[in-house]
Amino acid sequence: MTDVCLLLSGAALLINGLAALNVVPARDAAVFSLVIGSAQLVLGVTYLAGTAVTAGAAGAGPQVLLSASGMFLFGLTYVYVGLDFLLGLGSRGLGWFCGMVAAFGLLLAAAWLRDNPLLAVLWLCWSVLWGLFFASLALGLDSIKPFTGWALVLTSQVSATVPAFLGMTGLWPYRTDAAALAAAGLAVLFVLAGMLARRRSSEPRRANDVTLPLSGETAR
Repeated sequence: MTDVCLLLSGAALLINGLAALNVVPARDAAVFSLVIGSAQLVLGVTYLAGTAVTAGAAGAGPQVLLSASGMFLFGLTYVYVGLDFLLGLGSRGLGWFCGMVAAFGLLLAAAWLRDNPLLAVLWLCWSVLWGLFFASLALGLDSIKPFTGWALVLTSQVSATVPAFLGMTGLWPYRTDAAALAAAGLAVLFVLAGMLARRRSSEPRRANDVTLPLSGETAR
């Protein structure tokens, strides 16, 4: 179930990244996030319940709890993102929540480093993404929105969809060299996201482009 949640996250990250770049309507992304987040929360509860039944009196081990916490953090984030836009909450609370999750993600990366170095690298990547939302929504750094959008689009498939496929097919690599390769690849994608964001920000805005309030979308 953790791999299924990871697969769903790949789709949600991609759609939210496209929304940040004004390619997908923000309302569409909000509804999609709400659906994906709700599904992940259900899967998380099912995962914990199933593990508890299997483990019996021994209880769930640390790795199970760490995996479940990740599922709930992703699920709650997507639900919050959807409700924030649909209800017009203002995003400040969402930003601080993302900041908390970014910090906890670093702890999860450290916790997984010895037993699952690739997952540790992925949590480091996701912490950066959550940190970008914190900077944008809680601290009001709107200028990083293009970089956030490109980072979500470019890293979504490498940090979520591809690992989900590896996990579901039993090909998940536990070697340190695989984690190092993933870290290098993700670093390159973040650099590329910065280059694309800078290129887009340097393009002159056309005179008839009007930015819509709240959504950040541009009407032509």
